[in-house]
Amino acid sequence: MILVTGATGNVGRHVVNLLLQAGEQVRATSRNPERAGLPEGVEVIRADMSLPEDLHAALQGADRAFLLPAAGQVRGFLDVAVKAGLGHVVLLSALAVTMKQAGVLGSAHAEYEQAVTESGLPWTFLRPGAFMANDLRWAPGIKNGGVVRAPFGEAATAPIDERDIAAVAARTLLDDGHAGKTYALTGPESLTTAERVRILGEVLGRDLRFEELSPEQAREQLIAQTPAVVVDSMLTLFGSFVGKTAEVSPAVRELTGGAPHTYADWAAQNATVFR
Repeated sequence: MILVTGATGNVGRHVVNLLLQAGEQVRATSRNPERAGLPEGVEVIRADMSLPEDLHAALQGADRAFLLPAAGQVRGFLDVAVKAGLGHVVLLSALAVTMKQAGVLGSAHAEYEQAVTESGLPWTFLRPGAFMANDLRWAPGIKNGGVVRAPFGEAATAPIDERDIAAVAARTLLDDGHAGKTYALTGPESLTTAERVRILGEVLGRDLRFEELSPEQAREQLIAQTPAVVVDSMLTLFGSFVGKTAEVSPAVRELTGGAPHTYADWAAQNATVFR
């Protein structure tokens, strides 16, 4: 039995599907099982991951787990997992752990990794960089005027498709030999913010306009829905990417045997969201 936390998220849904296709028994946690919309064959269990009694129910009989970490919940999960005899935990961490400029974005995930290591459980850490799915936030501006407003037009990342993160997660859950390993995950190419807008426009068949926001303007918009300390860390980190070429990791191809999805692939997959 493989437990998937965060099973209704961008990555978790794909992890669930891949494990089912591999013939595994899959249990998924959700606060609202009736609205989870997961495939038939998945055991969906109602769980608040901050409650020990819910964790006991979720981990009972599970031998492997995909862990999407959340603040204040990781050590509780691990305590119960150890008692339940969990055999392997795959943690979704972040590439920001390796970046000094990442501030709280990196330190939070570093703390999650430390907690997993200290638990004594066999572990694998997945460290994806920027998610392509982050660009879904551009949909309202594209629908209403064909404009993308964002800071740091020349900041380069190697964004990764959430399907590729899930494919690596599934492989590390299904195959032996990944315990104690850390994998940096990126997409196949370094792209600036402005280049992603251009590619998205080509896929949609539209002339999109990119308008660069100043860091101050971006901060004003973001702090309405995100803690200021997180916003400041984000802006510092992405500002450090301006004028550089992002490193591209071979891990997706090496672990899955397939080429990672390009940004154009992702844009085509999600085109209806932008129309």
